[in-house]
Amino acid sequence: MRLSLKLSPLLLLLLATLSGCGSAAVKDGPPRSGSASIPELPDDAIPRREPRSKYGNGPIYEVLGRRYTVMRSSSGYRERGVASWYGKKFHGNLTSNREPYDMYAMTAAHRTLPLPSYVRVRNLRNDKSVVVRVNDRGPFVHNRIIDLSYSAALKLDMVKDGTSLVEVEAITFDAPSGDRPTSQVTAAPEAPPALLAAPRTADSAAPENRIFVQVGAFGSRDNAQQRLGQLRSSGIGISFILEDASSVPTLYRVRIGPIKEVVQYDLIVEELEKLGITDPYLVTE
Repeated sequence: MRLSLKLSPLLLLLLATLSGCGSAAVKDGPPRSGSASIPELPDDAIPRREPRSKYGNGPIYEVLGRRYTVMRSSSGYRERGVASWYGKKFHGNLTSNREPYDMYAMTAAHRTLPLPSYVRVRNLRNDKSVVVRVNDRGPFVHNRIIDLSYSAALKLDMVKDGTSLVEVEAITFDAPSGDRPTSQVTAAPEAPPALLAAPRTADSAAPENRIFVQVGAFGSRDNAQQRLGQLRSSGIGISFILEDASSVPTLYRVRIGPIKEVVQYDLIVEELEKLGITDPYLVTE
């Protein structure tokens, strides 16, 4: 278990101030050479049945005064949000399930998925995706949903930025759980060929998607207009209503964007929380 160092600008400024007061904290980052590449990128993790680890599976644990409950199953898990990555500072340290962390392996840390689990992570900006094995806990930073190994981040083309907006979807061998949605990607008993099909790689050139935050879909334009007014009165000027005539009946989707970078997304989420809007959803075009 480790704490992610992909922090907000204010926290980074605070840490910089502390370091000037004599702190000798070791900085995280890519391999010592400083290169943004490694000789050969590893293949994605191959999902397989594994027993639940004796370590790191709670069922409840506490970090920094906050309690987390480990899921009974990864079945049905899908979430969009911010991914970060961790590298040389933790290379060789034990992960939460007592395996050495290998920054060159296709692994990840998650706060509540069972250990081990397998997930597909898709970069919403460029549609590049990887399959990783979750064997660690974290990231314990607000508004972050997964911490990737250096190699996984490199394949998603997010090493330079440090963070990225992603979709994380479980690859599970379990039957769908009755208390969670059943829209999960379900792996076959042995090798799930569809899931292991080659995704767009880090070397593939492709136009970037536009990313928006959706904060409501209403059957009434008046209700959508009310939400829009709420956003604009709080200073979120890049908000608008999309009339979706393809839905029956017509839906009026309230969106913010396009979102250019994670810092902008973090600020928007912070403002939405002040308004009591805690379920924004990332959409792409």
